[in-house]
Amino acid sequence: MTATPVEAAIPTWLTLLLAAACGIIVANIYYAQPLIGPISAALGLSPGAAGLIVTMTQIGYGAGLLLVVPLGDLFENRRLVLVVMALALLGLVGAALAQGAALFLASALVIGLGSVAVQILVPLAAHLAPEKMRGRMVGNVMSGLMLGIMLARPVSSFATAALGSWHAIFWISAAAMVLLGLVLRVALPVRRPPPGLRYGQLLGSMGRLAAGVPQLRRRALYQSGQFGAFSLFWTTVPLHLAQEFHLTQTGIALFALAGVAGAVAAPIAGRVADRGWVRPASGLAMLAVAISFPMTWIAPAGSTLALGLLVAAAILLDFGVSANVVLGQRVLFTLGAEMRSRLNGLYMATFFLGGALGSALGGWSFATGGWVWSSLVGMALPVLALSYWATERPARRHPAA
Repeated sequence: MTATPVEAAIPTWLTLLLAAACGIIVANIYYAQPLIGPISAALGLSPGAAGLIVTMTQIGYGAGLLLVVPLGDLFENRRLVLVVMALALLGLVGAALAQGAALFLASALVIGLGSVAVQILVPLAAHLAPEKMRGRMVGNVMSGLMLGIMLARPVSSFATAALGSWHAIFWISAAAMVLLGLVLRVALPVRRPPPGLRYGQLLGSMGRLAAGVPQLRRRALYQSGQFGAFSLFWTTVPLHLAQEFHLTQTGIALFALAGVAGAVAAPIAGRVADRGWVRPASGLAMLAVAISFPMTWIAPAGSTLALGLLVAAAILLDFGVSANVVLGQRVLFTLGAEMRSRLNGLYMATFFLGGALGSALGGWSFATGGWVWSSLVGMALPVLALSYWATERPARRHPAA
């Protein structure tokens, strides 16, 4: 059978490659999170400074979203992805070799900076897809990204336990970056943005986009509430599992695998968005995240049923977060091909800050009132986003597009 033009434009193998690449790259940000204890002990970091292990990666990623991702609107995309991935590789090798805190923390910063390659690939996927299939393409690719986020922590824990050293996961990921880079160098199509702004003008335009594109502000704030709840949940639930259910580190890693089921929401959301159902689907996604917290109160504390409800809550929460991020990108990627990378960078940077706030609130709330307080705060974040969503009116295409 002769392939249709649409099928030729987005072959299945390329969709799968982009999804796998996003998952492999984004996982670099999360490998260190379950290993804070052994890494800080080996590097001689005090308990108060141990949080820097994760914070430095987050700082690098946040800076990359604002300073590197917009370059996708300026430079040839395939080459840019490979250069940024090389930064991640440099950071991973540095972390694998680190015997002291200074080298490891500097490497963590570079890992975060290089991992923003994933946010250059997502707009590239949108460029490759026809308009009527753009949501499906983005959803499929984002499913790989969400799987990378959700699998990184248990994979890191299992690799460290199996190989006896936390250095191992960084060597494994460095090797994966080399292989992935070789494949992308051959397989990715060339995409050159049209001539336009210089770098300084590009960065300056981001402020105008943030101020002048209401769809960007709305979708970023919606997802800030969602991702804040996601970060709060996964920051506090390991503490809750150890304290209330007496799970070991291996048990907690197995629990984390439950959330992987929520990644199925990304391709579903893409298809829903292509049908024009973005607004109702967004409301349902936020409602799902809000419901996931109080459903854990139903059963007696520490019971088998309570653990089962916690697993169900993890799946429902991850489903809502995955769906909403894809719905937001589908909206933003209709606003003009020439500014997709900048819009994506601003979108991601904003809700990444929401995630950082959620983690901080999670630590404080759990220390103050245990899981009950944490779940109340976690529920409040998507409820606030849902209240803002209730004020939304059908938006017209923005003149900047």
